[in-house]
Amino acid sequence: MTYCIYHIPGKKIGVSKDPKYRVEKRQGYNEDEYEILEMSDDIEYISKREIELQVKYGYKVDETLFKNLNCNKMKINVTDQTTTFPVPLNKLKGRLMDNIGMKITNCCGTCEITPELIAWIVKNANTSQFNEDRCYVYNKAMAKFMNTFNFNVEKEKSKNIFNNIRSWAMVRGIYDKGDSRTQYVKLMEEAGELARALLKNDKPEVIDSIGDMVVVLTNLAKLEKLDIEDCIDNAYETISKRTGKMIHGTFVKTESL
Repeated sequence: MTYCIYHIPGKKIGVSKDPKYRVEKRQGYNEDEYEILEMSDDIEYISKREIELQVKYGYKVDETLFKNLNCNKMKINVTDQTTTFPVPLNKLKGRLMDNIGMKITNCCGTCEITPELIAWIVKNANTSQFNEDRCYVYNKAMAKFMNTFNFNVEKEKSKNIFNNIRSWAMVRGIYDKGDSRTQYVKLMEEAGELARALLKNDKPEVIDSIGDMVVVLTNLAKLEKLDIEDCIDNAYETISKRTGKMIHGTFVKTESL
């Protein structure tokens, strides 16, 4: 979590986890009407530094350190079915933005308040039928969103890695001057290195060899006019439906038993 000390010249110095939202959206200033003085992940440091800078610039000094502000500690009520926030819908986004990084634990697990989760909560929250100053979301729906979001993040991260590999190979002319057969020979060489590393119990070399094999397979797929992501998806689609059991350390398909 990164905290920013912002400065509105002639007005104030403050701290926010999202100064763009806090200063521009909530306080109405334009981007060129304030500046970021410092940034840090250390809330202890940032809380003390805010006071120091308020003194240095001659502004009113906050009586309470940023880390101790009640606004940073939203009291969320969790039941088996719902997660309830102590604010009305029209103030929900602002309070959630003030609590980015906070953990919410319910019957479906634990999630962290992020800009993506905030957007989902604001879109799906309902006003409490018992108190108009409170709103809630359903735990199961929130967990479903987080599972899908985290899966897509990991998938996008993997896609970026493969794109980086392909860019690396393209710059070096592997796709223009190489061919599938030479990449296959390279794959066998890397497999041999992996075998030696496994026999020697050399963990760093195991990591290196597996990584090299993934690089070679990525390039081999590209030379065959395929994307390795599609190959992996196709393989998983097949194996996810398989049944069988472990025999002598190997998974054996039911039809092969």
